[in-house]
Parts: sequence; structure tokens; C-alpha cells
Amino acid sequence: MTTLKCISPIDGSVYAERPVLTRGAAADVVAKARAAQVEWAARPLAERVSLVMAGVAAVGAMNDEVVPELAHMMGRPVRFGGEFGGFNERASYMAEIAQTALADIEVGEDAVFKRYIKRIPHGVVLVIAPWNYPYMTAINTVAPALIAGNTVVLKHATQTLLVGERMAAAFHAAGVPEDVFQNVFLDHDTTSALIGARAFDFVNFTGSVGGGQAIERAAAGTFTGVGLELGGKDPGYVMEDADLDAAVDTLIDGAMFNSGQCCCGIERIYVHESLFDAFLEKAVELVNGYTLGNPLDEGTTIGPMASVRFAEQVRGQIAEALAAGATAHIPTSPQDDGGAYLTPQILTGVTHEMRVMREESFGPVVGIMPVSGDGEAIALMNDSDFGLTASLWTADLARAEAVGDRIETGTVFMNRADYLDPGLCWTGCKQTGRGGGLSIIGYHNLTRPKSYHLKKVTT
Repeated sequence: MTTLKCISPIDGSVYAERPVLTRGAAADVVAKARAAQVEWAARPLAERVSLVMAGVAAVGAMNDEVVPELAHMMGRPVRFGGEFGGFNERASYMAEIAQTALADIEVGEDAVFKRYIKRIPHGVVLVIAPWNYPYMTAINTVAPALIAGNTVVLKHATQTLLVGERMAAAFHAAGVPEDVFQNVFLDHDTTSALIGARAFDFVNFTGSVGGGQAIERAAAGTFTGVGLELGGKDPGYVMEDADLDAAVDTLIDGAMFNSGQCCCGIERIYVHESLFDAFLEKAVELVNGYTLGNPLDEGTTIGPMASVRFAEQVRGQIAEALAAGATAHIPTSPQDDGGAYLTPQILTGVTHEMRVMREESFGPVVGIMPVSGDGEAIALMNDSDFGLTASLWTADLARAEAVGDRIETGTVFMNRADYLDPGLCWTGCKQTGRGGGLSIIGYHNLTRPKSYHLKKVTT
């Protein structure tokens, strides 16, 4: 039997392991979810909302245990306190808008006809969640899917093996029926087989481009709805009228926080040539102030990457860039062990011929280039296979809107970065994927429209 193992980036030890379900046992899980869905959907919306939010609160009550557990599993320093703030914010917003988002669309009623459109839950939703923000990324779909009347099967990343167990236990303790929300441990073959057999009515996946392609291949011909949030190479653009200190603080934090392992992390920065030297000087000073180390230590501000393999990919991009003429500005940290502990790095002299400016890094490295103005910056921002977010820095709202209209991206930020607003649709374009989470559109993607055209009997 296959066993999934979480290898801690702290010391390379096995932190947790779980056996995967057999294909038959996995099919039984889905059958239970399908059987439970009708009754769950029949419950009043307010009751579903209440139970889901009680589950969210129960996860929050575990936070003292969750924070060091996350440090062990994926390396985020304990000083940052976990994810419950964002976890709760997203679920709470989706709960608040549920009645409006799921309300019938009234088309018209007269003496002869009544016409309206309902939002109907898909049925059984599979959520495949990533390790980098394991609670927040999962709740993006789990909360609205359950509130909308779906049942949910959660498959979490091996790197954060215990997150799904904790969420399921919390929700069950709060009163959500066990068959309505189930956590599973599956290998790739069983997952693909279930999707291919149309076991699920909707699949939401957050992860790599390759993973998204595997999901699409498995779902091909089944007509199963698929939502995908995949890779990113998010740019920042600092215009000549930007608040320089705020731009440096936010963009560099967006590039380095969580060891650069953020879906909408900043991976390339374009700075107007008039501010380039000052921006670089401040950015280098900021990163030189970081403390790389064991994430269980309160003094650590940047921990190891989640695995040695991920760190090796980033080291490879940096080495290739340096060999091609780029300049590294951060000296190697004494704590950089050549493994998961990786020195955060700022590069200049980079070009778009280098992998570090084109391929997803998902690590603590950022390339910074000077630009002459909006035209050059827009061309460079769009010169990417990805499109999740872009961060614009200017005092001119109209200019930001105009530049934003020309960027191929899912979200345009002005004077902020690396934040997911649950009131806005979380979406992307190009190889970043398709679909949309959170906001009213998130509910629309987790339900289907059903039209009613009712002719009245008249005498």
C-alpha cells in the first residue's frame, strides 16, 4: 500500500505519514458524499451557513497547535501566527453574501407566466488544495461549496498532510455531518480514475501547471466542471510618482514572505529609471535585515523552503541568471545549507531571456529591471505565460486603471500586492488557469443555473 509522507523542511525528517485509500475505499467515500448531498442541500441556507461558520471557529480554536505544525510541515516561521485571520475573513465574507449570491434571479411574473432562474449545487465537489497556504486556499472553495449545498471531498497536498484532517475534525465537531465534508488521502492514479469515472460534479484544483493539465486530461470527455488556479509570475511596476518607501516595503515583502511561496507573490519588478537606484538600495537594505533560520524560533523572519527540491529549482534559476550576466545583491546567509534553507536574493542585470524572469520561481528571489515608461513596462508585464495579479505603484488612479486595462492578468492592484480580497473574483488567465473563486462569482462557479418557465392555469 502506498504511504504519503510529509518530509519536514526543518531537518528532513518524516513529520507525518498516512496510507492512501484503495480505489474501492475511495469510491465508497464518494458514494457517501453523494448520498448525503440531497439532505444537506435541503437544509435551510441559514443552517448551512451557521454550521460552516461554527466549523471555521473550531479551526481557529486549534490555532496554538496549528502554527507550529505548519512550521514543521512547510517551514513558515511561527512568528507570523498561522492563517486563521485570512481563513476566517474569506469564510465570513462568503457567508455574508450567500443569501444574495444564491438568490433566485427573478425574470418576470404576470397573469400567465412566472419565470426565474435558480442556483443549484453541482452535487459532490472535489477540492485539491496546495501546501503553501493550506488553510486559506482550501477554505476558498470548501466554505462556499458547503454553503451552496454541495458535499465536499478534500484532498490535501502531501507536504501539508495533516491540514485536511484538522479541518474535517473541526467541522464535524461543529455539527457538519461526516459524510458532507470528508478528508481523503489519495494517490494520483486513484484521483485521476475517480475524475475520469465522473465521480465528482466539480473539481477545484490549486497547484502547478502540470497538475492542472493532469486534471484536465482526467476530466476530458466527462463534462465535469473544473476550476484551476495554476502558476504565476506576478509583476510589480513602480511608476515615477510612486511612494518609494511603500513600494519597496510592499513589493519586497510580496516577493519574499513565506519564502516566496505565494500564489500571487511578486516575482519580477519593473521600476521607472528615475527611481531604479533608490528602489534597489532600499530593497537590498530590507532583505539584508531578514533572519533566515529554523521556523520554530521566534527570531526567524524567513524560514526554509517547503522542500529541498523546490529550493534546488530556485538555485538553478539564480545560477543560470548569474552565468548570463545578472548581478546578485544579497550575500549568502550562514544558515543557507545548500538544501531547503535558501538565501533570499535580489537580482539586477536580468533579461526576459533568463528563466528567472520567465518561469515560475515560487521561491525567495526577485529580478528588478529599469523601464522608461508605461509602454515598456506593459510590454514586459505581458511578456509572460502567466496572468494572476499585477501590482501598480502610482499616485494617479486614472493612470493605474488605464495601465491595468492593458495588462493580461486576473487582478490589478494599485499600491498594494499579494492580497486576496474575498469580495473580488480570484481568477487568472493564460497558464494561470481558468474559473474564479470567492465573491459572488465563486458561488456561480460552484452552482449551476436552472431555469423555471411556469405557465399558470387560467380559466
